[in-house]
Amino acid sequence: MVDIRRHWEQVYESKTADAVSWFQARPNTSLMFIADSGLAPDAPVIDVGGGASTLVDHLLDLGYANVSVLDISAYALAQAKTRLGAARARKVHWLVQDVTRFVPPQPYALWHDRAVFHFLTDEAAKSAYLAAVRRSVAPGGTVILATFAADGPTQCSGLQVTRYDANTLSALFGSEFERVATARDMHVTPWGSIQAFTYLRLRRRE
Repeated sequence: MVDIRRHWEQVYESKTADAVSWFQARPNTSLMFIADSGLAPDAPVIDVGGGASTLVDHLLDLGYANVSVLDISAYALAQAKTRLGAARARKVHWLVQDVTRFVPPQPYALWHDRAVFHFLTDEAAKSAYLAAVRRSVAPGGTVILATFAADGPTQCSGLQVTRYDANTLSALFGSEFERVATARDMHVTPWGSIQAFTYLRLRRRE
C-alpha cells in the first residue's frame, strides 16, 4: 500500500515546483472561477492540495486577506513559503494535513481544489473527502473543483486517478450543492504534453 504522505514528500523533494506536470505560472481558469464567485476580500478561502502552487501568490496580489493552503506535503508548502518570502508567507494559514481527515478551524466561503480529488480512487476516500467539504464550506459558500476530464490522463505522478465529466462530478455532491458553472481546460505541462481537465463551480445551498 502506498504511503501517500511519503509519496508526495518524495515528489516535492526530487523536483522543483515548476518541474511537475501540474505547474501553472498563472492558474487562469481557477482565478476566473474565483473572481466569478464574488467573494469579499476578507472572505475565508482555502486552496486544498495547494502545495507549491502559485495560486496563493495571485490571491494575495488580488487583495484576499484570509487565505489558507492545505497540503499533505510539508515540503511542498515550504517551497511556497520560500517563494513568497517571509513577510508574504506570514499572511497565509498553512495547513499540513490529509484532506480526507481535515477538521476545519473555521468555515470557508470558498474551497478550491485543482488536481487532488481525482487521486482518490476508492469509495471510502471519496466519501471522506466529501464529508470534509461539508464540514468546511459555509452555507452559500463556493466549491471549485478541477479533475482530469473523461479523456484526460489515467495516471499522474505514478498514481492511478479517476477521471470525470462535469455531470458525474457534480452528482457526487448531491442536492445540497447547486451547479453554477463548468469549463473544460487544456493544460499544457512544462514539457509540452496536453492534459484535459474538467472544472466545476458549485454553490452550497443556504
